[in-house]
Amino acid sequence: MSEFRVTGLAKRFAVGDRQLEILRGINLTVGPADSLAILGVSGVGKSTLLHILGGLERPSEGQVTYDGRDLYGMASAELALFRNRTLGFVFQFHHLLPEFDAEENVMMPCLLAGWSRAEAQDRAQHMLESVGLAERRTHRPGKLSGGERQRVAIARALVLSPKVVLADEPTGNLDPRTAGAVEDMLLQLNSEAGTALILVTHNEELARRLAKRADLVDGVLEW
Repeated sequence: MSEFRVTGLAKRFAVGDRQLEILRGINLTVGPADSLAILGVSGVGKSTLLHILGGLERPSEGQVTYDGRDLYGMASAELALFRNRTLGFVFQFHHLLPEFDAEENVMMPCLLAGWSRAEAQDRAQHMLESVGLAERRTHRPGKLSGGERQRVAIARALVLSPKVVLADEPTGNLDPRTAGAVEDMLLQLNSEAGTALILVTHNEELARRLAKRADLVDGVLEW
């Protein structure tokens, strides 16, 4: 079974001559079609945990596996390939490339995966249509609203049909109406495509829409 399994995870940062422990003794399992909300106040380490799950930041201790493979036992090229083909990232800030239009931003993961430009363009157009932005595909991020930029970012995260979506406060900068539409989109993907969803947030209302929740308190997950 393709599942995320985290065992004995800890993360420390050097602060002067001492070690600041952000995460300690984290254990969790997330299987196909699971949806998990991780809650906590700002600065508690939610984003750090998500980055570790996504292979973006190495833990100080513990193990992160997916489908039995140790993420941090992979060579850097193998880990990059895993992130590209298995994971979709949705961040609070869209991180779109400003010099490229919406379509080109969504095409990027496909091109990195070795698709032809024509294939990548067809897929990007389909994804932008699915998020209601077909007519905005040639606009650069600076010409899009905040909600539109976030929808482009979601289309980019989902363009390769990832098995797992990692979302970091994905609606934190959006107005309530747009936020609701983005939430619906992520949850629809989870329920209809069986994509696992791991989402960090401080929004209780959003957390209640997911099947599971855990609170990150003083570096420890409370279930």
